[in-house]
Amino acid sequence: MTRRLRLTLLGVGAMNSPRFAPAGLLLRHAGQRVAFDGGPGAEPPPGPLAAWLVTDEQAELRSLLRRSAAERDVVLRAGDLDVGEVRVRCRPVVHTSHPAYGYRVEAGDLLVVWAPEFWEFPAGADLMFAEAAAWNRPIRFRGGVGGHADVHTVAEEAVRHGVRRLVWAHIGRPGIRAIDAGLRPPAGEWGVEGRTYTLRLPQSAPS
Repeated sequence: MTRRLRLTLLGVGAMNSPRFAPAGLLLRHAGQRVAFDGGPGAEPPPGPLAAWLVTDEQAELRSLLRRSAAERDVVLRAGDLDVGEVRVRCRPVVHTSHPAYGYRVEAGDLLVVWAPEFWEFPAGADLMFAEAAAWNRPIRFRGGVGGHADVHTVAEEAVRHGVRRLVWAHIGRPGIRAIDAGLRPPAGEWGVEGRTYTLRLPQSAPS
């Protein structure tokens, strides 16, 4: 039986996006489901969840997300998780003045990264869902405490780090203007809400 990892984008928007629901992801494997981030319009479909993980425990949507998670009998948190043979590992990213995280989804040599917000590029991957709040220049937070890397810089870093497939999954207003102007990122593809990315797990993945 072929083992597969399914990842569905629940939303691809940055905070207060006028077009897209908040960036969110649903992982499905071995009969279990794990939600990452999301928010209004980007909540996981009905059904049990093994966990609801977040990249920022102090995000503006945290109260709404906590209520939604409680309705699913899970606690909103940042942390590690094992889903069958798939290992979900929470790792710090440089983003703002308080702790923020990305997630490594690992199975054997396969690596998927969920990192919708960061200032410094975090890692290479087979598939990466990445920051796209800014288009061709970064957004710096007040006081010099981080910010959002821009699409052009992230694309360059992704190529340098050997990311095989890059999906933009935290699209801000500058990115929306670029989309409307028919511009394409230097590398990667715009994320699409509801799209599922299916990966076959390597035979060497531990059981």
